[in-house]
Amino acid sequence: MSKNSAIVVKNVSQYFGKVKALDGISIKAERGKVTGLLGPNGAGKSTLIKVMTTLLKPTSGFVSVDGVDVIKHPVEARRHIGLAGQFAAVDDFLTGRETLEMVARLYHIPKKVAQKRAAELLEQLDLTDAADRQTKTYSGGMRRRLDLGASLVATPKVLFLDEPTTGLDPRTRLQLWDIIRDLVSQGVTILLTTQYLEEADALADYMYVIDKGNLVIEGTAEALKRSLGKDVIELKVAKAQIGKTKTLLEKNFKQEVMDDDLTRRLSLRTKNGGDDLLKVAKALKDAKIKAEELSLHRPSLDDVFLEVTGKHQEEQQS
Repeated sequence: MSKNSAIVVKNVSQYFGKVKALDGISIKAERGKVTGLLGPNGAGKSTLIKVMTTLLKPTSGFVSVDGVDVIKHPVEARRHIGLAGQFAAVDDFLTGRETLEMVARLYHIPKKVAQKRAAELLEQLDLTDAADRQTKTYSGGMRRRLDLGASLVATPKVLFLDEPTTGLDPRTRLQLWDIIRDLVSQGVTILLTTQYLEEADALADYMYVIDKGNLVIEGTAEALKRSLGKDVIELKVAKAQIGKTKTLLEKNFKQEVMDDDLTRRLSLRTKNGGDDLLKVAKALKDAKIKAEELSLHRPSLDDVFLEVTGKHQEEQQS
């Protein structure tokens, strides 16, 4: 086992009756890095998080966190783990300060130390001004930051963030990104699941994509983008024109064209860049199809996601 790996998952399977939620998953997370875990809804991300954080015993396989066998020694493993789930788990009638002090006391941290730790976290999370207000008065972003603070009370070496920015406005999401980067600079290892591919692109040093309980691709963001090997032509047309446009382009380019009814976008990969873009524009003009948008871009993580799972991010979030 590598000393650089804070999380090691080997051949983990999880069955719920005949349903195979995880099918021999193996991943690693390097110390002091952000590792992304991506996949459509129902892919098995949250199930794997539960296994890694001792909340669910797998049907088979091996998991260690910070050198501790999670399955054999769950109580010891919990001393090394922080977890912020998909929903902020805070009591409406406690203040922010009381929330963090209570969590500290549950970790058997002495009262004065708990008070000091709560004050430090409130300042770090920009919640000092609201520290003595009941959390029912907090905005969604403030509640998420407080929930993250609760997961940091015991200064964990490994932090699991399960979709921490879901439902947040863009400004609050960026604030949370800064907090995550600051934690990494302090040496914390982070395992991040997220619905937002731009978030994984911005934060994750390495990422795994799973679908239907299986690992389908892994690598750095740049390596995953390069794996497609081609630029992407993307266009947007009226909903009534999607089928006609798809048929036209597939006939002209002799390849499958991906389409999404929800966003009204079609895309195809190309080796010839600008030349093929002009070819698309001419084909549309000749067929009297008006494109609302037409562009050529380098492959994105969304293109990778679509290629390996067959789902647009917009579709799987809906």
